[in-house]
Amino acid sequence: MNIVIFGRNGQVGRELEPLLASLGRIVPLDRGQADLERPESVRDAIRRERPDIIVNAAAYTAVDRAESEPEKARLVNAESVAAMADEAARTGAWLVHYSTDYVFDGTQPGSYVETDATCPMSVYGRTKCAGEEAVAASGCRHLVFRTSWVYATHGANFPRTILRLAQERPELSIVDDQTGAPTSAARIAAVTAAAVARLAGGGPPPLPPGIYHLTAAGATSWHGYAEFVVELARAAGVPLAVGPGRIRPIPSREYPQPARRPANSRLDTTKLRTALGAALPPWEDDARPVVESLCQAARAAAGRGAGPA
Repeated sequence: MNIVIFGRNGQVGRELEPLLASLGRIVPLDRGQADLERPESVRDAIRRERPDIIVNAAAYTAVDRAESEPEKARLVNAESVAAMADEAARTGAWLVHYSTDYVFDGTQPGSYVETDATCPMSVYGRTKCAGEEAVAASGCRHLVFRTSWVYATHGANFPRTILRLAQERPELSIVDDQTGAPTSAARIAAVTAAAVARLAGGGPPPLPPGIYHLTAAGATSWHGYAEFVVELARAAGVPLAVGPGRIRPIPSREYPQPARRPANSRLDTTKLRTALGAALPPWEDDARPVVESLCQAARAAAGRGAGPA
C-alpha cells in the first residue's frame, strides 16, 4: 500500500504522517518535491510514486492574502487538486482531500449539512469550492473532509496568535459575531487515519465516496475562543499584559478584513459520525491540552527572557 501525503509540513500533514505509517509505505511530500503552484509537478509526483491512496493536506490558506493573490490560490486549491483527482481517476487510487467551512456564506441559522448549497464569499472560499467540484467531476474515488478553525501546537493559528497578543497588549478586541467549532489538527488526522485504514482493507468497509463534515462538537465565537485561551494562560502562570475582563467583544464591521468570513461556520457531522463510528468530542476537550502545551512553552520562554544574558 503506497500512500502519498501532500503538505507534510502543514498543521494536519505533520500530525498525519506518524498515524499513517503503520498502513503502508508513506511518501510525504513538501513544496520542494511537489509545488502545488505548478499542477504539472503534482501530476509528475503522483506518476512517479504510483500511490494507492493520495492524501492532500496542502492548501493555500492565507485567507486575506488570497484576495490579492487569486491566481496562486486558484493554482493550489483548485488546479492542483484537479490534477490529483484526474490522476486518481486514471489509476483507480483513492483521493482524501480537505475543504473548509468557507464554501458557505454563513447566513443559514442552523448547522450546515453536506448537501446544502455552497456560496463562498471570498477568493479562498471560491477556490476551495472549485477544488471540491473538480474532485467530484473527475469521477475518482474520494473522501472530502470539510473542517473549520484548524489549530495545532505548530503553524500559524488563532490560539498561538492570541497567546502572543495577550502577552503584548493590555486590551484585546475580538470579533464576537462569527461562530464555529475550533478543530484540532490532531483530531482531523486521527479521523483521517481511521478512514484511510478502511480504504487499506482488512477491516470494516470503506466510507462511501463523497463529502463529509469533520469538526469538533459544539461551537463558540472568536471572542469566546480568545477568552478560553487567555483563561488557561492565566491559570498556567503565563505572564500576561492583558488584564482580567479586558478582552472586548466587537462586531465584524469594527475589524474590517480583505476577505469576508461566514458568520455561521457550524457544520453538522452526523454523516461522518454515522459512517465511521467516530466520536467527535466538544471543541474544548481537544483545545485544552494544545493550549496548555503552548502555555508551558510560553512560560518557559518568559523565564529564559528574565534570566541572565
